[in-house]
Amino acid sequence: MSRVLIVMLIILAILVVALVVLYFLGRRLQKKQEATQEQMEAAKQSVTMLVIDKKMMRLKDAGLPQVVIDQTPKLMRRNKLPIVKAKVGPRIMTLVADSKIYDLIPVKKEIKAVVSGIYIMEVKGIRGPLEAPPQKKGFRAKIADRLGRAQSKAQKEIAAAEKNSSKKSGKKASGR
Repeated sequence: MSRVLIVMLIILAILVVALVVLYFLGRRLQKKQEATQEQMEAAKQSVTMLVIDKKMMRLKDAGLPQVVIDQTPKLMRRNKLPIVKAKVGPRIMTLVADSKIYDLIPVKKEIKAVVSGIYIMEVKGIRGPLEAPPQKKGFRAKIADRLGRAQSKAQKEIAAAEKNSSKKSGKKASGR
C-alpha cells in the first residue's frame, strides 16, 4: 500500500476514536446535568423581589460567597455570568440568573421569581406581563434594510432630477 493511504487510514482511525470518546463524555455530562436539574427543581421556591441592578460579570467580581466561587469549575470562573442584585425581603442579595431569562428581568421593578438557592430559574411580572426586549436583527436583515434604504434614496434622487430637467426644458420651450 502507498504511504498516502496508510496516513489517511491512521488519521481516520484517530478521528473515529475521538468521536467515540466525545460521545461517551457527552452522555456522562448530560446525565450529570439532568441530575442537577432535578435537584434544582426539588429545591425551587417562589420569591417576590425588587431588582436593583443586573450585569454580566465575572464570578470573582460579582460579590458571591466564597463557597460558591470554590465550588465552580476553574474554567467557569473566568466566564461572565448574568448577575442580578435584588432586595428579597429586608436583605439585598446577589443572585445568578439563567441566561435565557436574563433579558426579561426588568431593572428597578418588582418581580416574582422562582429561585433555587442563588439561581433564578423563572421570572414573572407582578403588575402585568414582562416586556420582552426587541429582537436583534441578524446580519442578513441589516444588509437587506440598508439596501432597501439605498434604493429608495436613489429613486427619490432620480425623480428629483427628472423633475428639474422637465422644468428646465419647459423654460427653454416657453422662452422661444
